[in-house]
Amino acid sequence: MRLSQICSVSEPLKLGRLRGNHFDLVVRNLRPHGASDEHFSGADVHGRLAALIKEAVENRRGFVNYYGPQRFGSGQSVLSDQVGLTLLKEDMVSAVRLFFSPEESDDPHSLAKRHFLQTGNAKESLALMPLSKPRERLMLRALNRYGTGPDGCVQAWLSLPHSMRVFYPHAYCSRVWNDAAAHRLSTMGLGVRQGDLVWTQTGQKRTEDTGETTCPQIHVVTCEEEQAGVYSLEQVLLPMPGNSVKYPENAMRTWYQERLAGDGLAECRFRVSSLKLNLPGCYRPLLAIPHNLSYQLRRAAFSHGAKKQESVTESLTLSLNFDLDSSCYATICLREIMKCET
Repeated sequence: MRLSQICSVSEPLKLGRLRGNHFDLVVRNLRPHGASDEHFSGADVHGRLAALIKEAVENRRGFVNYYGPQRFGSGQSVLSDQVGLTLLKEDMVSAVRLFFSPEESDDPHSLAKRHFLQTGNAKESLALMPLSKPRERLMLRALNRYGTGPDGCVQAWLSLPHSMRVFYPHAYCSRVWNDAAAHRLSTMGLGVRQGDLVWTQTGQKRTEDTGETTCPQIHVVTCEEEQAGVYSLEQVLLPMPGNSVKYPENAMRTWYQERLAGDGLAECRFRVSSLKLNLPGCYRPLLAIPHNLSYQLRRAAFSHGAKKQESVTESLTLSLNFDLDSSCYATICLREIMKCET
């Protein structure tokens, strides 16, 4: 580990204030999409893959700035955004039950969750819960002390640090943002439209995930500006729902209203006072653009099979190096390059 540029500053770094992240990724055993092992041969495969990767990597338009699957807890029976929606509805008991929804497996974590849902016995469930699950253990301790009724469930959520509590409503808002981005592009295309929100200051940090919602650089595109092509798609912002954001002044405003109403949040003020949560919202760029991107496609040999009958197969390996701005997801960037699900 190397530490550098150490100095005294007036205030500490907070969530969302980093400049960005650097990624060095290696993708092994590449093949054209849909190709099986028996078809993964021939002299033209390397050239075909090289052309596909060159086209994807050198795309200067960027990619849709979706929140990545880790924001929602991929692979779980109940995703974090579902828990967050229930918290925003202030149904604390249902939120606790969703939180403790077990997977179908019989690992100790799932067994402890299942025991709690079946028996309601927080003390016994705590004894079964692995030590590696601090959130679940904190909540079970509180449920054992305060009970499993509405007030006890409030205390269970309050037993979590604020950053853990707010994660779930943020996950819901992130899901809405992802769906809004998909709808915006499918219905309004790749151009900048009247009523869109745009970022008018270049070379400055955008407000994102910091709770800072006073942003004079947010501008509503006029009809004249749309016709003149004043702004580009990479300047377009979409709001993450909250109580202090401006919504687009076009069809997207109606989409947000209908989406929130459909989820039962038509009157939501994005405050959960019992949990000391306030969600002001933020603005997120519709597109993300990797910086300092470089790549290398090379051949690599790997062996497989038993040692006595070991065979050596040649495969292709892709090395990717790039920087992303704060709150952009490398998993989404990789999905765009690979053209496959993360």
